[in-house]
Amino acid sequence: MRRTLTLFLAALLAPALVTPAAAQDYPVREIRSICNFSAGSGADILVRYYSDRLSRLAGKPVVVENRPGAQGLVATDFVAKSKPDGYTILITPASSTLATAPHIFRQIPFDPLKDFAPVTTLATLSFVIAVDAAKPIASVAELVSSLKKKQHHGFYGTGSNSGQVAAELFKEKLGLTTVYVPYKATTDALTGLLQGQLDFISYDATWAVTMHPSRIRILAVTSAKRSSTLPGIPTLTELGLGEFDITPWWGVVVPAGTPRPVVERLAAWFNQITNSEDAKQFLARSALDAFPGTPDAMAALVRTETERWGRYVRLAKIEPQ
Repeated sequence: MRRTLTLFLAALLAPALVTPAAAQDYPVREIRSICNFSAGSGADILVRYYSDRLSRLAGKPVVVENRPGAQGLVATDFVAKSKPDGYTILITPASSTLATAPHIFRQIPFDPLKDFAPVTTLATLSFVIAVDAAKPIASVAELVSSLKKKQHHGFYGTGSNSGQVAAELFKEKLGLTTVYVPYKATTDALTGLLQGQLDFISYDATWAVTMHPSRIRILAVTSAKRSSTLPGIPTLTELGLGEFDITPWWGVVVPAGTPRPVVERLAAWFNQITNSEDAKQFLARSALDAFPGTPDAMAALVRTETERWGRYVRLAKIEPQ
């Protein structure tokens, strides 16, 4: 009887004894870094930067896997269902893939608040309204005038929840009915724009600033303040659209149940990267502002942002897909 009780207690204590040791050794093999969007997108650029820097600190390879689809849901769901051991991470525009997703889709295959362990925030960014640079449209006013001459007020494209919310708010404030065209890959949306299938695109500034001015013309940013990377581009608020602030943010999550010491080790590494001079310069070139944090702060932010983006979606009159 005593031996049975001893074995039972040992079994109960085993996880507590193993977890610190596992965290101390972590990582012992390569880490998979999942990207919600296609190779070459603004998201991909940021994910690959952080994954490369993380591999240097962790001393193990960090391999990026692109799993685009359904505005980020495919990759997010994959991570939610992955083993909670710290070897599958998601560097993601969390305000879109976690906070906005429940309001954009009728059903999602994961719970943004329960199926992930937040690690830390990384950065904030703006979205942009852009047109084909070859077209004679040089301002938002000219774009609106052109759209109102077209049946259904033309077409726009985006590949993310945040891009859709920004564009729908833009439409709502200007009385437009422009038809939304979803794209799986950023390159496809660009092709659609340049081939005249789209009248404008609503995409993240990280991707937009990599485009040569001869290809796209950025008309406005969706943030409350002008972007430090695009100081000459006006905000939509400046252009008379009232209060307009779509400023998504990036963060890192792992599957729920990942040992807390592993989460904290990852948070420390990611904050070390974000606070480095190299990262600050990279973020500035990518139209991003540094936004380091903690696991608890990010968890609280996901909760509040889920409510805020719900209001945005309702204001934009977006019907869940």
